[in-house]
Amino acid sequence: MQKLTEWHGRTAPDDVEVLTLASGAGVRLFRPTGVTTTPGPAVLWIHGGGYVIGSPAQDDALCRRFAAELGITVAAVKYRLAPQHPYPAGLEDCYSALAWLATLPAVDPTRVAVAGASAGGGLAAALALLARDRGEIPLAAQILVYPMLDDRTAGREFDHPGHRLWTQGSNRFGWSAYLGDADPAAAVPARRPDLSGLPPAWIGVGTLDLFHDEDVRYAKRLRDAGVPCKLEIVDGAFHGFDQLAPKSAVSRDFIASQIAALRTAFSIGH
Repeated sequence: MQKLTEWHGRTAPDDVEVLTLASGAGVRLFRPTGVTTTPGPAVLWIHGGGYVIGSPAQDDALCRRFAAELGITVAAVKYRLAPQHPYPAGLEDCYSALAWLATLPAVDPTRVAVAGASAGGGLAAALALLARDRGEIPLAAQILVYPMLDDRTAGREFDHPGHRLWTQGSNRFGWSAYLGDADPAAAVPARRPDLSGLPPAWIGVGTLDLFHDEDVRYAKRLRDAGVPCKLEIVDGAFHGFDQLAPKSAVSRDFIASQIAALRTAFSIGH
């Protein structure tokens, strides 16, 4: 978790526009290279950190890759963190960033996806539910990278020596900080009874990830609700493996699968 805190306060690279929205949420904006004459697809990226730490700057390389390889606009949102700002503060920040992104002249509002990793994946799932319920922004896809979806994954029975970076103890603290006094039935994606009408999903997780079981269950529930969902399971991978070893073949394949899912959702040719 220390690595995530190192990104705060860093100067933005030249190819990143750092903005503060009227809502107070922050955005790091990556534009596609080259000249575009018509509105195109966009992704709202949500960083991880257990709902309590992290910064969008930690994912600059990934956002830059999405923008370059797909020729799309990518906005990484800086949302308020728990426990100082419990649910729904962070989620509402994400929604305000999504609404802003969908109105940009360079963006086709019918081709916008949400994506995120870990707690960011959990927020992306919650944001997809919120967008469905409010009916204002039609999403093209949700990309959930080992998402943090279920506050009930917190007991000692989830202890495992293969769990790295994020354990059940960390999970219990993160969810407690995020939820505060909120009703988990409303705030936790895995507890929502109705998953119908959501955008197509991509879910990726390793077999040694604390979130493996809850992610597999969520994928099944999406499919049962009629939502197309690709489930990418990486054998022997722990939480955040792609960030610790980004150049490994398994990490490259994992990210390539996300890009392929976005390419399909946006109907972008190879």
